[in-house]
Amino acid sequence: MDEDRRREIGLFRYALIRDAADPGLSKAERGRLVRALAECEHVGPDGRLVRVARSTLDRWVRGYRHGGFEALAPRPRVVVPRTATEMLELAFALKRERPERTAAQVREIMLATAAGGSVPGLRTVQTHLARQGLNVRADGRGLGKVYGRFEASERNELWTGDGLHGPTVAGTAARRAVLLAFIDDHSRLLVGWRWGTGEDVFGLEAALRAGLMARGVPEAILVDRGSAFVSSQLLRACAVLGVKLIHASPRAATTKGKIERFFRTVRDQFLVEINDGVDLAELNRLFSAWLEVVYHRRTHSETGQTPLARFDAAGAPPLPTPALLREAFLWSQERTVTKTATVSLHGNQYEVDAALVGRKIELVFDPFDLTRIEVGYQHRPFGLAIPLVIGRHTHPQAERELPPPPAPTGIDYLKLLAAKRDAELGGHRIDYASLTQSDGDGDGDGDGEDRDINQEGREG
Repeated sequence: MDEDRRREIGLFRYALIRDAADPGLSKAERGRLVRALAECEHVGPDGRLVRVARSTLDRWVRGYRHGGFEALAPRPRVVVPRTATEMLELAFALKRERPERTAAQVREIMLATAAGGSVPGLRTVQTHLARQGLNVRADGRGLGKVYGRFEASERNELWTGDGLHGPTVAGTAARRAVLLAFIDDHSRLLVGWRWGTGEDVFGLEAALRAGLMARGVPEAILVDRGSAFVSSQLLRACAVLGVKLIHASPRAATTKGKIERFFRTVRDQFLVEINDGVDLAELNRLFSAWLEVVYHRRTHSETGQTPLARFDAAGAPPLPTPALLREAFLWSQERTVTKTATVSLHGNQYEVDAALVGRKIELVFDPFDLTRIEVGYQHRPFGLAIPLVIGRHTHPQAERELPPPPAPTGIDYLKLLAAKRDAELGGHRIDYASLTQSDGDGDGDGDGEDRDINQEGREG
């Protein structure tokens, strides 16, 4: 178990017992909290629902109170090597002498030269050679990993998310725009996206929420281990929506090959036309136009269909309700109620039930809407907080973010009208097909004309 995995488990345990470990609680109060935790299912570090026995929770509480956070993380196993050091050094020397020797050959030589010594087994030799980086071929290169070609069998079976750094943005201190996007593995449709000024949880939620609103809920989401993709907010959203969250291995970039290939197309065909200092709103508008008019309507070389047609082949997808989406993207923070039955949150003042005076409560809210705050105490709802003073309507980190882009139609009505007027003044008809054609794909897609747009041009 590596250090990152140990820390993830420790954070999960801490999140469960942090309230019960409060030294100000009485034994009875702590017992009620622990019993309530033991009766519920919780989202574990790997994204699966788990139950934790009360005896285990009690042990974690005692450990945390005596040893702090480190006591909650699993202790690394200390294994005493059973293979003699001189035998391992001999195996390493034999492999370095002739890299083309296999582990089996190395062991045969060791057996032939051992004078009564204990020669390790073949699997042991292979393991130690690999740990030393000596599992190389005769040409000195490592044993490459073989990857098969994978494609989801249907739409919304798997979305892959990642971030792409783009040009610098106007009005910022040389900050680069970041595209956070999710692509459908089956159709290659970009289901949700958002250009922002950072790879943070707000931009990620805005991109994901836009995709869920327009394209439905996927069965699984594959992401890397960037800070935004391992956030508790994303984990909670996936748990509420019933989505399996999968984190790719840091050294297995091929698992995200489709979105990486899409990002290369974005660089070659879109970003090449964008200059530094672009306005963020304009960047989102231009990307939306390129995505809907060009990428989604062009035949993909791997599927033989346009991403839009392949995604829509099964009909309109079922969409989540607004209430479910709101519940999925709620945040929570703890506050202690004052003697006047009020709490503060990011400069705003709210009134809560008078029975909660002096209690530590949980405030559940949408970071993009601080006017509606749900109150909870000891895992029980206590209604809504009444706004008294509202000076800030969104979370401080969310103020610089744009609202999530609406589901695009791919139609720029005013641009079509202007083009038609220019054609009339010039004495010739407009060729609508020319608006969607480009000089190269970079994605291996065909260069054929888009039939829907051509047909529309002929009818116009």
